[in-house]
Amino acid sequence: MHPTAPPLRRPLSDRLLVRRAHGGLVSMGALFAVGLEALRFTREVRTWFWEFVDQCAFLIRVTTLPVIMIALPLGATVALQVGDLAGQLGAQSATGGAVIVGLVREVAPIAAALIIAGAGGSAMTSDMGARRIREELSAMEVMAVNPVHRLVTPRMWAASLVSTMLASLVIMSGAVGGFFFNVVLQGVTPGAYFDGALGLLRISDLFVTLLKAWLFGMISALVACHMGMNCAQSPIGVGRAVTRATVVAFMLIFAFNYVITTIYFLAFPPEV
Repeated sequence: MHPTAPPLRRPLSDRLLVRRAHGGLVSMGALFAVGLEALRFTREVRTWFWEFVDQCAFLIRVTTLPVIMIALPLGATVALQVGDLAGQLGAQSATGGAVIVGLVREVAPIAAALIIAGAGGSAMTSDMGARRIREELSAMEVMAVNPVHRLVTPRMWAASLVSTMLASLVIMSGAVGGFFFNVVLQGVTPGAYFDGALGLLRISDLFVTLLKAWLFGMISALVACHMGMNCAQSPIGVGRAVTRATVVAFMLIFAFNYVITTIYFLAFPPEV
């Protein structure tokens, strides 16, 4: 009889890859479980309203100026580049439409969410990590207070609201920057600048933009809180959690943006 063959073992690199993929799926499942738990407690507004107000004030304070400083030169740069190309094609009056449509459809929700994730999200992760180090989260659980309900729910709704307002601010600031360079420096009439945008935009574009900004802000806050509440109990662990939260939030924002934009363009093809 032939001896029993030894069982085949996967290479070490394959085992590490499988382990990391399994850990990533488990972490993603835990992230969405925290989000659903936070949304489930939304109806108890009286218990988290003032924390929501404080978080809104904090996010507005740390994100408004950076968003304006980003949107103004961004709109001006797009106007200069598109205006130069459109001038060579004899369609310089279409620059305003290209600038504002790009701002409304793609730039505004992503820029607002990235600022929320970078400036506000890092502060949320640090705050949650500090609470974990000081055992405040465990103390809340001992007192029968759910940390997700009391801390994550108001931060998610605050980030979503502020992100939606920031998206509107990005559109206005970018349009002002594009208007200055396209009208003042390149000689396009104001009527032609805005007429091109109004001819290409639809009401549904604005609704989808605000929906994306709202969703991206909520995702940014959820990732920040989850990473901070599960970081290693050391200052180094908090720092790593901040970096990890920012990277994961950026990845999820771009992934959801691709999915939403694809579905929207399939449902409502752009008009020519």
